[in-house]
Amino acid sequence: MKIISGKYKGKTLKGFDIDGTRPTMDRVKESLFAMIQDYIKDSVVLDLYSGSGNLAIESLSNGAKKAYLVDNNIKAINVIKDNIKSLNIDNTNIINKNAKDALYDFIKGKIIFDIIFLDPPYHTDELDKSLSIINDNISLISNNGIIVCESEIKIDYSKYDNLFTYKTRSYGKKCVNILKRK
Repeated sequence: MKIISGKYKGKTLKGFDIDGTRPTMDRVKESLFAMIQDYIKDSVVLDLYSGSGNLAIESLSNGAKKAYLVDNNIKAINVIKDNIKSLNIDNTNIINKNAKDALYDFIKGKIIFDIIFLDPPYHTDELDKSLSIINDNISLISNNGIIVCESEIKIDYSKYDNLFTYKTRSYGKKCVNILKRK
């Protein structure tokens, strides 16, 4: 897995062998970052189901000012730390916690994100749980912020009354939806 653009372009990341994770394919990542390029510079990023840190590191490579990387798997956290260290990145906060607890900590801390990546394990209700918390605590995301959701099925996002679907792309069985605040 490589960084596809920006400051760290071409650098290799660890992370293909973490149980329960499936790294975003390069062609999907390339298309995704083309869709969100205008939102990255000077952004504060949350990669909530971080895995290897791939999406947060790609954001930092392209000019994000800070990234929070959250995962509840200690093996993933160690891979994230190795990847961050190998690139000599210092503007990250790596958190070993489940998504729900991390989101509530961010709410208490009044941390506001410009980009939130949600790429939870498939065949779970983690995406719905996270979006419900964000929808009910919309101040987690800046007025012009975006939420990037990756899933294997099409989801009806209309139940989240503080969010709307801004862009949608399908890549075989994988769907990428970008949501914004209403």
